[in-house]
Amino acid sequence: MYEFYMDGMRLPVTPSALTIKISNQNKTINLINEGQVNVLKTPGLSKISFSALLPNREYPFACYPSGYQPAQYYMSKLESLKTARKPFEFSVIRIDDSGEELMSAQPMTVSLESYELAEDAGSYGVDVMAKIELLQYAPYHTKSIEFKKSESSSGTKKATVTQKRDTTTAPAGKTYTVKSGDTLWDIARVKLGNGSKWTSIYSLNKAAIEAAAKKYGRSSSSNGWWIYPGTVLKLPG
Repeated sequence: MYEFYMDGMRLPVTPSALTIKISNQNKTINLINEGQVNVLKTPGLSKISFSALLPNREYPFACYPSGYQPAQYYMSKLESLKTARKPFEFSVIRIDDSGEELMSAQPMTVSLESYELAEDAGSYGVDVMAKIELLQYAPYHTKSIEFKKSESSSGTKKATVTQKRDTTTAPAGKTYTVKSGDTLWDIARVKLGNGSKWTSIYSLNKAAIEAAAKKYGRSSSSNGWWIYPGTVLKLPG
């Protein structure tokens, strides 16, 4: 009933459990009069953990979208995600008994924090069990300072500061044309400065998104989960 994807790669055997720890960074301060206050801060990054079986046999209950691959194929993919030092997309799709896709959470941009491989003939036979830990990724930007020499009327040199614009919060344009690999969350994050505003984009473009989904043979877009290259979206605001 579930499908797990890491950087576009579907895990052959769906993990039996998924844990998401949503952290916070609130701080309690003791006051002089021995009272306490709770200082509310920006939420921390979510941690995701699960265990996935990597089979070395072609089981009937496993799924191989591009044909059977042994455990080593998935182990190599995990290693490349770890060493690449780049964020990637993690998503879980829920499917009902009839095979129809249910509403799923928007894909999350994450990093691979750690993974542990276990081989136990008594428990897993010839297969490998991978314990995987992911961490939500939050984009950030840096500021640069450029010093320019200038002479004032008194002969004193002054310095001017130039700040580079954070491209993730650049002013939104009127429309955006969907490209391969796009999600409404990423479009909202880049164009509107906040990924959670994807619902506004979907509401404004529901007819176009649903029409594109039907064009590609789907009964619906699953509320904006499926979007297709070439679709022109109007941007709020």
